[in-house]
Amino acid sequence: MDTNIVLPFIRATRDIFEMMLQLEAEAGEPTVKQSGKASHDISGIIGFTGDVEGAVVLSFPEATAQRVCAIFTGSECAEQEDLCDAIGELTNMIAGSAKAQFKDRKASISCPSVVIGADHVVHSKKGTVCVQIPFTCDCGEFAVEFAIKNVDSGTPTGAATPAAATN
Repeated sequence: MDTNIVLPFIRATRDIFEMMLQLEAEAGEPTVKQSGKASHDISGIIGFTGDVEGAVVLSFPEATAQRVCAIFTGSECAEQEDLCDAIGELTNMIAGSAKAQFKDRKASISCPSVVIGADHVVHSKKGTVCVQIPFTCDCGEFAVEFAIKNVDSGTPTGAATPAAATN
């Protein structure tokens, strides 16, 4: 896998969870995801455009999302709208932080969307490889998934590339 893309998402997730939630987020082994089915029940989604294009998904089981949102907002997220706002903002922070770490690549991110429901599917842009990074924290498990490709070369950035293979 291209560590120039994987590592920014790991670092961004750890940093945002530590800074905004005072939680340590432990990353598991990144894997190539074979299905479009989201990892969990609630997913924040942000698109990338520019030198790289695709999307990042921050996916939580409902119980974990509720706990994380309560810490993030300072109160229980009783209304679904509040839960969606909190998950969307966390997704925005992680995507923005990862984007800032992309070397020699300019990218813009979209406004976040949040999808709630068991077994929802997030389709990746054709020609991209979806990488899933599982995380755990004191609130539970969650995942960061991304499917991004370089616009200039069309190379899926999550896949092994000649440069990544030599690192």
